Amino acid sequence: MANQMANAIRMLAVDAVEKAKSGHPGAPMGMADIAEVLWNRHLQHNPANPLWPNRDRFVLSNGHGSMLIYALLHLTGYDLSMDELKHFRQLHSKTAGHPEVGVTPGVETTTGPLGQGLSNAVGMALAEKLLAAEFNRPEQTIVDHFTYVFMGDGCLMEGISHEVCSLAGTLRLSRLVAFYDDNGISIDGHVQGWFTDDTPKRFEAYGWNVIPDVNGHDPEALDAAVRSAKAQGLLSDGKPTLICCKTVIGMGSPNKAGTHDVHGAALGAAEVAATRAALGWEHGPFEIPADIAAAWNAVARGQAAESAWRAGFEAYRRQHPEQAAEFERRMAGDLLPAFAHQLPGVLATIAGNAQPHATRKASQNALDALAPLVPEFFGGSADLTGSNLTNFKGCVKAGRGSDGQFVPGNHMSYGVREFGMAAIMNGIALHGGYIPYGGTFLTFSDYSRNAIRMAALMKLRVIHVFTHDSIGLGEDGPTHQSVEHIPSLRIIPNLDVWRPADGLETAVAWAHAIEREDGPSALCLSRQNLPRLTGDASTALGVEQSIRRGGYALSDMEGAQAVIVSTGSELELAMQAQAALASEGIATRVVSMPCTNVFDRQSDAYQEMVLPLGLPTVAIEAAHPDFWRKYVGRTGVVVGIASFGESAPAKDLYAHFGITFQRVVDAVHALAHRAAHRNAVALPDQIVVAAN
Repeated sequence: MANQMANAIRMLAVDAVEKAKSGHPGAPMGMADIAEVLWNRHLQHNPANPLWPNRDRFVLSNGHGSMLIYALLHLTGYDLSMDELKHFRQLHSKTAGHPEVGVTPGVETTTGPLGQGLSNAVGMALAEKLLAAEFNRPEQTIVDHFTYVFMGDGCLMEGISHEVCSLAGTLRLSRLVAFYDDNGISIDGHVQGWFTDDTPKRFEAYGWNVIPDVNGHDPEALDAAVRSAKAQGLLSDGKPTLICCKTVIGMGSPNKAGTHDVHGAALGAAEVAATRAALGWEHGPFEIPADIAAAWNAVARGQAAESAWRAGFEAYRRQHPEQAAEFERRMAGDLLPAFAHQLPGVLATIAGNAQPHATRKASQNALDALAPLVPEFFGGSADLTGSNLTNFKGCVKAGRGSDGQFVPGNHMSYGVREFGMAAIMNGIALHGGYIPYGGTFLTFSDYSRNAIRMAALMKLRVIHVFTHDSIGLGEDGPTHQSVEHIPSLRIIPNLDVWRPADGLETAVAWAHAIEREDGPSALCLSRQNLPRLTGDASTALGVEQSIRRGGYALSDMEGAQAVIVSTGSELELAMQAQAALASEGIATRVVSMPCTNVFDRQSDAYQEMVLPLGLPTVAIEAAHPDFWRKYVGRTGVVVGIASFGESAPAKDLYAHFGITFQRVVDAVHALAHRAAHRNAVALPDQIVVAAN
């Protein structure tokens, strides 16, 4: 029966890809036996409740083989009908080309960019380990599950696999089990021409338990390997496990198995028929015989497992009512009521700090005040904690202790692993129970970018802390000075990018990011000190509501003849320019735009009120100027930087690149001149604003 159950996966994959004339049948066919053993004999899940907190997590990191997981979900009883399989890769179906969390019931993460599913799985296993340490009691265990991940050669070729697997071994994430689909094939053909790593030795060096040379088509050998891996998970000093499965890609296809021809294309009608014959599969397309369907159905088994867990949880609740309520709150993603109740006082206190300070320090001040209200915080930094200031008063450092054992906590050094950190945070958020945030320099967001994009695609509550946000960091020079990063991050759909100007704007940005349930946030923060601009404690609550709209009039003069819009460290220059112009009798409005993404979601009426179309507009930001054209138009002026930076003290750099209040004053003069002389065709040379 096991062989026929695996063949059901193979043929559903073959039929769906053939019908779509698009897809990747090779991996599902090659990994079908592994999947049958794991899902039928070991996986703890309930198809009737895909969000059961204590379910095992399953990740298909080689997400191009998506028909594998779709077949498994359908066969075991999830809400994924055969009609959905027939609409594989079609518009608005639940069976997209790559698995998407939130679209298909039972899919734990969106995979496709190779290596990131594996990285998400490391985050899930870390979340499990942290929650177990926090909530389990010697006599009662409520967090008791594994994270399983399937991956191929491509995942292991991606550099992120080194980042996260190295860390997983160091942290001894013993409930993480990875299955390596060692079929020797990728899109270009046999991988020995470009991938000859000794993978078992590589993972042994990471500190993993490695089970090599398992026949990926032998159910009993696979079952023994999984049992051995699970035994590691029960050890106090256990290790994550890599099961190296020797498989044949496209297993069952008589003419294409073992070749790259079966990797990413439909088999074709003739080969589909030949495959049916070779497998002895006497059923039509998308037909599953009743006995095989019954053998696969896991609903009753899953409901029994969850019911047993819930009975245990109720016993836990009787003994530990506060902890039980906290666990449920955390897994539901709800904030403590105290957060909303105490936030006004926190903001007033922060606004009362009149001393100039960097927004990275303002961020730490906000963390100091907010962290006691958000016990689900799990922070960290990519080896830059002392620069990013992501730690907070009373935080407990998690990681590997001096005795080699895992030490739980709520803040961790990820090491120099920006991409890995970002993808692990995605996994933590997907698992539930924590709100992850992590820091690095803004310029290194390039390393993290695809994981940031995936967080936005998956609508995850993840917070990125990016410090040293511009030429204002000074002497480290152009390798570390962000010029294009903020504009490029702003155009990632569903990512809220905040560049606050002072303590209050920074605290509101944190509050908004914490409260946001439908996507990630990025906080871009200064290294250099900045003055308080948004008022004091007495006005904080009124200003808060304006800040929360992403953009607002910070300083407005009656009869304003122009608008000056700015963010972050340049808002001070905008205010200086307003004062200089006022001394000449020219009235202006200064608009602070800490989050353009939030501002763009406001009503047209609000946007017009803040940035009237009839008023000439100047924008100033120490970043690439092109982004601001959407606000100033073709006739407005942007004071920015269209080149890389230099190594020098910050004040010298601002002068050198013309990021000055006088540049803004000149721009307003030019706009006034243009308004008075409509036949002017160009701005005077001296106020060309994209510095070279």
